[in-house]
Amino acid sequence: MKKILTLLVICLLPPTSYFLPLHAQSSFFAVDTACGCDIFYTEGIQTTRDGNLYGFRRYDGTELVPPIFAYVGQFTGGYCLVWQFDTTAARNPALSESPLLAGLIDSTGTIVVPCAYDEVALPSEGRIAVMKNNRWGFSDLHGRLVVPLQYPYVASFSQGRAAVLTVVDSSFFFGNFIDTLGHLLFSIDHFQETRSFADGYATAKRYDRWGVIDLEGNEIVPFAFELMTDPDHHIVLAGHDDGELALFCLPDVSPRQQISPSTGFIYHPITLVTDSRIGVLRGDKQGFLDLSGNEAIPCIYDEVGAFRQGRALVRKGDLYGIVDTLGRIVLPIEYHSHSDRGVKYTYFDGLALVEKDHQYGFVDLDGHFVVPLILQSAYPFSEGSAAVQHDGLWGYIDTTGNLTLPLIFDRASPFQYQRADVTFQGRHLKIAPDGHCVSNCNGIISFK
Repeated sequence: MKKILTLLVICLLPPTSYFLPLHAQSSFFAVDTACGCDIFYTEGIQTTRDGNLYGFRRYDGTELVPPIFAYVGQFTGGYCLVWQFDTTAARNPALSESPLLAGLIDSTGTIVVPCAYDEVALPSEGRIAVMKNNRWGFSDLHGRLVVPLQYPYVASFSQGRAAVLTVVDSSFFFGNFIDTLGHLLFSIDHFQETRSFADGYATAKRYDRWGVIDLEGNEIVPFAFELMTDPDHHIVLAGHDDGELALFCLPDVSPRQQISPSTGFIYHPITLVTDSRIGVLRGDKQGFLDLSGNEAIPCIYDEVGAFRQGRALVRKGDLYGIVDTLGRIVLPIEYHSHSDRGVKYTYFDGLALVEKDHQYGFVDLDGHFVVPLILQSAYPFSEGSAAVQHDGLWGYIDTTGNLTLPLIFDRASPFQYQRADVTFQGRHLKIAPDGHCVSNCNGIISFK
């Protein structure tokens, strides 16, 4: 009741309580509020813009890279993809502007890979996949090309190996793996197709059948299956078009569970392995197998979701609930899903969004309500807060259910990379989690 009263009291405060005059703006949040320069904000770096060119500055406002790029991505793991126009290329009269060339910078603003390629990937294990004229290679973290541009396809490095397609002639390609120096690891005609390594294993195809190899190329699971999942927690599900399914617990070479159509128990995987459970379909009902291939949770549901934080969504008919890894009911199967407002019945930051009779609330891992069913609408938690709607207006709450930003917005979105889009009195703005306005502010400083 105290939280509800808090909501109502804040709603009664005048809107002017939430922003300051322009002259009071802190230089720490100084931005060009007129142009909407805060395009992205990740890893302490935000995008800037000058006309049609983009650059970066640090959180304290100091310039990291001047606006010199035609387009930029978002920083991920200390790196960001950038693009510049190829001013040296011959202009095509059919194009309105020059083609773009891709490059990569790091969080210090240093150009790691110059804008000289058609495509560039983010680093993986000290190598950066680059492509020009439909041929891929790899550079190191200093931009030096260490694997020539020769492959029609490459995957990122994983466990010191990258899957590649090697060219035999204009019509034939074979899958293989290279090490970080570009050396081919297996014979040229070894595979038709390869996938990346995970936990020391990779799936590959030979003679139109899938199998599993280890890091040395040894056959772990025979090349005998028409369908196969990638290794996930040392589990591989393999099968055939007729529905026969085998579950392998690597490095065992024999299936942990072999299920043939004659048994009447034909499983089709519908989720990846999470919390030692695999969501499967048997007939027209869904449930979960354990890592031995046994039904840990019976196939009695019309829908199940992947486990997250030891909990999974289940549905019977039009009603939803939540179960734990033993199949015990955490949240009774009596809730609804009348809208697509984010992901319901899945835990984020320890809380799950639930709905009943068009009212929303949040439950903890034990199924207890932290926020009762009093909200008109809500999004799941993201970065420690959730956008919620009450009495027609939106605000933000923390994981204890208390308001962190008042219910004054016409619209609000979840926080992503420490930024959220909101509409306030008909104006579209971007805000930080502490309530400071950072884009298109026009005099508004803070909503807190």
